[in-house]
Amino acid sequence: MSILSELAEKVRHFPRSPGVYLIKDAVGRVIYVGKARSLRQRIQNYVADSSAVPPRLQAIRSQMRDLEYMVTDTEVEALILECNLIKEYRPRYNVDLKDDKDYPCLRLTGGPYPRLEYLRLSQKEGRQKKRLLSEQQAVEEREALYFGPYTEVGAVRETMRLLGKIFPLRRCRRPLDGEALAERPCLNYQMKRCLGPCRGAAAVSPEEYGRLVEQVVSFLEGKRDTLERQLEEGMHRAAEEKRFEEAARLRDQLQAVRRITAQEQKVLDLKGGADRDVLALVRHEGAVAVHLFVIREGKLIRREHFPLGPAAAEAGDGEALGAFIKSYYSRGASPPKEIALSAEPDDGDTLENWLKKLSGARVRLSVPRRGSRRKLVEMALRNGLLRLQDEQERRAQRVLLPLEEVGRLAGLGKAPRRIEGYDISHLRGGAAVGVMVVFEQGRPFKDGYRRFHLGRTPPGDDCAALQEVLQRRLSHSEWPTPELLLIDGGRAQLNAARESLQQEDAAGIALLALAENPDRIFLEGEKTPVLLPANSTLLQLLQRIRDEAHRFAVDYHRRLRRQGATRSRLEEIPGVGPQRRAALLKHFGNLERLYRATTEELAAVPGISRILAERIYRELHL
Repeated sequence: MSILSELAEKVRHFPRSPGVYLIKDAVGRVIYVGKARSLRQRIQNYVADSSAVPPRLQAIRSQMRDLEYMVTDTEVEALILECNLIKEYRPRYNVDLKDDKDYPCLRLTGGPYPRLEYLRLSQKEGRQKKRLLSEQQAVEEREALYFGPYTEVGAVRETMRLLGKIFPLRRCRRPLDGEALAERPCLNYQMKRCLGPCRGAAAVSPEEYGRLVEQVVSFLEGKRDTLERQLEEGMHRAAEEKRFEEAARLRDQLQAVRRITAQEQKVLDLKGGADRDVLALVRHEGAVAVHLFVIREGKLIRREHFPLGPAAAEAGDGEALGAFIKSYYSRGASPPKEIALSAEPDDGDTLENWLKKLSGARVRLSVPRRGSRRKLVEMALRNGLLRLQDEQERRAQRVLLPLEEVGRLAGLGKAPRRIEGYDISHLRGGAAVGVMVVFEQGRPFKDGYRRFHLGRTPPGDDCAALQEVLQRRLSHSEWPTPELLLIDGGRAQLNAARESLQQEDAAGIALLALAENPDRIFLEGEKTPVLLPANSTLLQLLQRIRDEAHRFAVDYHRRLRRQGATRSRLEEIPGVGPQRRAALLKHFGNLERLYRATTEELAAVPGISRILAERIYRELHL
């Protein structure tokens, strides 16, 4: 019975209830998480014996080896659980925010005297998973408000700087409960950048500090007009009550907010100062992104650009947009009353119910067909497509130009299409392993990576190990031929590699060697290595290949060590127990010097007789 038939039989016993299903591969890794109104009906699509399925579904089915499910009471609960499981497992075939950037967000802590923090999404999610928190941390996390995620780190830090000037929230992490601290207030208080709640509730009450926090929340939520009215009313009230210092502070805040508001763009003719988000899905040459306009009180206060992961390229517009909505708003973004979309999302009704639960008010998802809202969507589409095209072009230039420089440096006359990088890893001279990594068009091609467990190479001889790796690699004529080999090492490794290529009739392949400390490039026929500045894109490309080879080699070696494959030969020599092994290593310093020692040098070690020294030498040089 085939895997699909076994799973189809299993699915027949699944309930017809709403819930979440997990698809696993052969090693038990979750590769897809989905939700369903009826689990049995939905999962039957994955196990049905049909060849007319999209490529993405074919890929999932080809790797699917097991299915699990979790039943929920409602479809909205299934959606919430799906969001949490996607964050936890990061399944390969789920559409999600691209992970090449860890998006920043802002966190307003809880407690009587909150503070505003900058952090990354990974820090936020790690903080929420953390169980052992102090009492203060538990209160701060339970009552915390999150804003974002954002895409422009510089803009977020600039916002933090402006808020620090306009609204004097505290920045220290000391636990404050209203009792005055013994030490003096910090320099921020002296500079009027903090109200100084460390002086106690008698000086700064939680109510007074809370009004300041509400102003910060209004600012971050884009309610600038509302904030202006609050500040103006507070300024006049403080002046009437002859609290002139507070009135002057509110006046300065009001002027600063008005300067920022004046820079914001009023978009089209939105009646009533509408609050809405505009989400436009754009595609270009296999890349997919969502361009976001954040409009509050009729003004465009922010725009963001979120590249989506590779799974989005094969997903439909509705699925990709629905997945983005779940991913974005589950990470702390506050949904407005209306979200205008460029395409109808999958499960729109369920998404609206879930967004209502998040925001506490009705949220409408719409695909405008005419009028000012449609113009907004079209504007987002145009901006998003231009941004995506620009990013693709700049990314191509970042890769193409260094490749052309590498080709000229290696004497190829053109950019190499396939570059192979080699590295040798060993444990104190013994148990050597070699690896090959492949870069095609300047990007890692991990399907081409190979590992070599070396058995013929003398211990500690990196050049011989490299030659063994190259000989074994070149024996595979079915593998694509590279234009360039990058060797981790210096002149000796470069010469050893050329000797191997000549022996294997592969003299036409170009060679470069990259040595460390400092990074310098060795060329064939040149006595002096090439030194390039650290900001050289050519050097950075070679460093990426070298570092990737090194990472791959070290990972392989660690795996072998965990499996016990790198036991020292000393442990297998009769008469050499733990104490004598320790004495030998202490005397010679490392295995490499021990392997090179003569019989006389071995016999000079305390506790090693002449007969035992001969046996050790013989066993180490078999």
